[in-house]
Amino acid sequence: MGVDYYNILKVGRNASDEDLKKSYRRLAMKYHPDKNLGDKKNEAEAKFKKISEAYEVLSDPQKRATYDQYGEEGLKDMPSPGSQSRASSANGSNRPSNARFNPRNAEDVFAEFFGGSSKPFGFENMGRAKSMRYQTEGAGTFGGFGGTDNTFRSYTDGVGTSASQARKSPAVETKLPCTLEELYTGSTRKMKISRNVLKPNGRQVSESEVLTIDVKPGWKKGTKITFPDKGNEQAGQLPADLVFVIDEKPHDVYTREGNDLLIYQKIPLVDALAGTTINLKTLDERDLVIKVTDVVTPGYELVIAKEGMPIVKEPVKRGNLRIIFDIVFPSRLTSEQRATIRRVFGG
Repeated sequence: MGVDYYNILKVGRNASDEDLKKSYRRLAMKYHPDKNLGDKKNEAEAKFKKISEAYEVLSDPQKRATYDQYGEEGLKDMPSPGSQSRASSANGSNRPSNARFNPRNAEDVFAEFFGGSSKPFGFENMGRAKSMRYQTEGAGTFGGFGGTDNTFRSYTDGVGTSASQARKSPAVETKLPCTLEELYTGSTRKMKISRNVLKPNGRQVSESEVLTIDVKPGWKKGTKITFPDKGNEQAGQLPADLVFVIDEKPHDVYTREGNDLLIYQKIPLVDALAGTTINLKTLDERDLVIKVTDVVTPGYELVIAKEGMPIVKEPVKRGNLRIIFDIVFPSRLTSEQRATIRRVFGG
């Protein structure tokens, strides 16, 4: 096949138009001559030209079909526009063609892709980015987070990029509320986003996409999940990263402290002195039966090893479950009860 345009653009043969666009944007910005002024051997410029040529071929359905079937030679052998002749390949097969392929100027392809600017790294007025909206998709999937609609705005003032580097918009962050159960067992969350993207002709359109977040067991509040370049796109400016920040919902029974789980347990004085049994439901729905045989004093803490939160970096390990007791004293005692207590304790 000769030149492998798919390999040049770092995409697979089944790459969609969106895949081609994303890869071209990343590679073209990396190898553009204005970003590689110290490249005395012009290696970056040569790569830039090949990247633009590959994008021109693969983004054009007719050229891509010809290239897929006959390779680079098939493109070079295509007759001039208007001709309906059929060119014979080396093995005697015929292939249709109706336009001779001559790679366009790489700078022209680049300028058209980034909005028609004749100075892709020059100073243009970029205007303001429209708002991005992020919302959950499907209440059943999110375990109580469904239906929430979070709106963010990332604005860019009308200033241009420097001559040597395109400016990247600040990251857009939003909280991702998770239940303690989700952070204990792990879960999969799907977030639907809508954002503005640039077409090769420079036109800005709105597109939707569903992002998948695999919440790992043991993740803590403040953990960040970054989706690079998922913000709004603007001519001459790199799109912002989209960052989801884990937030922990309050739990009715347990409180998290690092990798430990805390529970505050009230027991009557008689159980504190004579012993008792505590029945708990764990975050993964197990029944935990704990026998208390020690004399429980105010503030007493019972530690159950390895019944806390999973530890992300050490999956086989867990924190502890800490039961902190609150003793409920009787509000009054009868004379007979007082006498019995004095007799039992020898007072």
